[in-house]
Amino acid sequence: MNIISTDTAPAAIGPYAQAITSGNLVYCSGQLPVNPASGDVVEGGIVEQTRQVFQNLAAVLTAANSSMAQVVKTTVFLSDMNDFVAMNGEYAAAMGEHTPARATVEVSRLPKDVCVEIECIAELG
Repeated sequence: MNIISTDTAPAAIGPYAQAITSGNLVYCSGQLPVNPASGDVVEGGIVEQTRQVFQNLAAVLTAANSSMAQVVKTTVFLSDMNDFVAMNGEYAAAMGEHTPARATVEVSRLPKDVCVEIECIAELG
C-alpha cells in the first residue's frame, strides 16, 4: 500500500490519508467542498460544493496517477436528498460519458456542515 498526498486537494482533517493505492486501485477518501488554498468551505450551495468536490477528487486522482475516467465506483453522501437533482447535474458534468457504479445516501450530518461528500475507487495508470 502507498499513501497518496497532494497540496492541490484539501489536507485530511483527521487520522486518514487523502488516498491509498493497493494493487491496481486507488481508494480516495471522501472529499469535501473545501478550497485547498484557503482551507475554507466554498461559498454557495449544492452546485458549487459538488463542483469543488470533483475538483478535489480529480487532484487526488492525478497525484495517484489516475483520473476521473478511471473511476469504477463512487459513493455520494448528501445532507439533504432534495439536493439530488442539482448534485446529479454536476456529477454528470464532471463524469461526462463515463458512468461508474454509484451509491447515493442521505446522512444526518457531514463534516464542516457541508452539503456533499464524495469518495471513489479508481484504477491506476
